Amino acid sequence: MSAVIELKNVTKSYKGNVLFDAVDLSIQPGRIVGIVGPNGSGKSVLFKMMCGFVFPDVGEVYVREKQMGKDHRFPEDIGIIIDRPGYIANKTGFENLNELAQIKNKISEETIRKTMLVLGLNPDNQQKVKNYSLGMKQKLAIAQAIMENQQILILDEAFNALDHDSVQSLRELLLAFRDDGKTILMTSHNQEDIDYLCEDVYRINRSKLEKIV
Repeated sequence: MSAVIELKNVTKSYKGNVLFDAVDLSIQPGRIVGIVGPNGSGKSVLFKMMCGFVFPDVGEVYVREKQMGKDHRFPEDIGIIIDRPGYIANKTGFENLNELAQIKNKISEETIRKTMLVLGLNPDNQQKVKNYSLGMKQKLAIAQAIMENQQILILDEAFNALDHDSVQSLRELLLAFRDDGKTILMTSHNQEDIDYLCEDVYRINRSKLEKIV
């Protein structure tokens, strides 16, 4: 089976620090993969390379066998939480998601509403995003990452600011996505999230990726 994401001999420095040195990685489809490592070790940079936001200094990154930066700049059908999206502060959550959805025009307003409800957000809530709690903003970020039925999810600290019940609901949702054939890469400061969800776990250690599970 072809890897859905592949890194070949990737080296990347950031602000004078070597984050990755000749790293190889192969992610198989339909898996939940955890990336762990201390703050500043390069987890977000790794995800940004997979999304085409930044490029390796040396080596190649492939998504569905297409080289990032050469064959295409941004992979199709991928949902992302890396840096929280820049929402329009004076619009509601539904209005924000609807504007994002119109970029590709792939989904209906009803799909947006259903996605919000799955995550515990009320699409009819007239509260502006600027007045959202941190947890509500996090749920909105998750909604934009999944609402178009993206087949690859890259989720950097998706569980941040969520209460206990919301964490458990998101865990079950991600497991259902995996069972549906989606590929999920994730980080979490909570080791319990990694243990509960991830079939493969890689640790960033001294500029290398070590498979630990």
